[in-house]
Formats: sequence, C-alpha cells, structure tokens
Amino acid sequence: MKRIFLGVTGASGAAYAAAALQALTAAGCDVGLCVSRAGAHVISHELLLAGREAPKDPDGVIREFASRYAGGPGTVTILGLEDLTAPFASGSSLAPAALICPCSGSTLAAIAHGTARNLIHRCGDVMLKERRTLVLMTRETPLSLIHIENMAAVTRAGAIVMPASPGFYNIPTRVEQIVDFMVGKALDHLGVPHELLARWGEDGQMIPAASDTERGA
Repeated sequence: MKRIFLGVTGASGAAYAAAALQALTAAGCDVGLCVSRAGAHVISHELLLAGREAPKDPDGVIREFASRYAGGPGTVTILGLEDLTAPFASGSSLAPAALICPCSGSTLAAIAHGTARNLIHRCGDVMLKERRTLVLMTRETPLSLIHIENMAAVTRAGAIVMPASPGFYNIPTRVEQIVDFMVGKALDHLGVPHELLARWGEDGQMIPAASDTERGA
C-alpha cells in the first residue's frame, strides 16, 4: 500500500477532506489521518451535523469522520495532533507524500516559516526537507499579501500549492462533482489513481474550436 499522510485543518472545506479520504482508501492507500481541533469543529459543523447529531468531543468527531468516509481496500490510522512520535514526523519513515486538505492560512504560515507546533506542521516540514511530495489545498479568499508570500515561500521550497479553485468545463450539476474535481487534481500530484474527474479532451469532453486569433488570422 502507498502510505499517504492526510492532514485536515480548520479552514472551511471539510467536504474536500471527506472526498480525499474516500478516494485514497478506495485506491488502496495506507492513510495516516491527522485532524486539528479546529478541523474537527469544521467537520462537525459542515459534515456530521447534516442529518443527525454529531459527537460532542473532537476525538469522537474524528472517529466518526473516519468511520463514515474511509473504505476498503485501503486502511486508516488516526494520528494524534500532538503525537510527534508518529512515523510521519520523521524523514526515516519514507512516506512518499502528504496532502493537507483543507489547508488553513495558519498551517500554511507554519510550514512556510518552519515553525512546526504539531504533527500536521511537522509532516509538511518533513516532506519539504526530504524533497517529497507535499500538496497544500488552501481554502481562503480573498488572499492577503501575507498569504501570497507564504504560498510563494512553500512553492520555492518544493510544495505544490493547490487553492480550491475547481474548473467547470465538465459542466457539474452537483456539489460533489465540484469537490471531486479538486480532490482528483490533488491525487494526480500524489500519484494515486482515481476516476474523480473528466480529463480535458478525453471521455467525450468538448474542446472548443480554435478562435480566429489562435489560427493566426
């Protein structure tokens, strides 16, 4: 199984994390799941409260999230936010990739400036120092100059910054299709196979005819 770290922070966009966990486990990945306290609050509000009462405590929210959205043949290990003894906290673990989804502005800042205070920050730090794949699905708008400069800093260090900015060429009719578009793009960079999005020019996607300008007219 391919080992992937999935960090979930307190930015709005828990649906992206749920779709990522579903897709990673469906692809047979061994997922190390780490959710911040703020992330658990957002999951409870945006996902678990829909249709039934959510657990009150953050640990219960995280367990319910994993139970509801993880599937086979992959596996999920829930990691404590403060557990710096977890394998993903060390470059010797050889974990090839990490996805932080959604990635808050504060998590982006901690990774950009090397001020790791928890396992999510530390895993991002490890991916950068070991020259491995780190995808940060940032979810904030509008962006301040601080956000933009932090994005530039992590990009120079080797991270892939992937703001949650879905395309619409596949003519989505459901929110889930918009979410899947972004998660599919993230999985492409993680090297995980999936069928979450239609490829431009494939699967019957229409490519518009070249304009007069593009033809050189």
